[in-house]
Amino acid sequence: MSEEEDQSWEDVIKDVTPMAPKKVVLTPPKRFKYSVQKMQTVAAKPMKHTLQLNGTSDIDRRTFERLKRGELPVEGVLDLHHQTEDKAYEMVRRFVTESYLGGKRCVIIITGKGLHQQDEFAPRGCLKTRVPQWLQSDELKSLILTYVHPRENQGGEGALMLLLRRRRD
Repeated sequence: MSEEEDQSWEDVIKDVTPMAPKKVVLTPPKRFKYSVQKMQTVAAKPMKHTLQLNGTSDIDRRTFERLKRGELPVEGVLDLHHQTEDKAYEMVRRFVTESYLGGKRCVIIITGKGLHQQDEFAPRGCLKTRVPQWLQSDELKSLILTYVHPRENQGGEGALMLLLRRRRD
């Protein structure tokens, strides 16, 4: 700037009084708590009823017949085709638990029939035999009333139709 501009600036600011400095308190930023959403679980109560294919120990005959005829609305389907045994187990456990907690009554788990197994040394229909075994665990057995093979148009021998207990809080 020139001398003339400096003088003009000085004339402008001569009556200005500086403000008192503010005391600034720096607070550390709030830490956000990141929480991984945990899957809800249900307390496993040992059940005295026997859970088996076409078993009717805890339901009335009319409800069981409606289930077998496919008259109950299917509220959820889990397809296990092309899944490994470990991943399928976790999927079944989660599906049954979430279905129960969601108030669903009738769900289908599609295991497949195991007819198109690529590996000639692998057992045929591994998931078809394992899923009913998994349903016998205390954790899942306490949520299920019974299960049947659905009608052919719903999966037939390659699927299981489960009737879940009503959720009572």
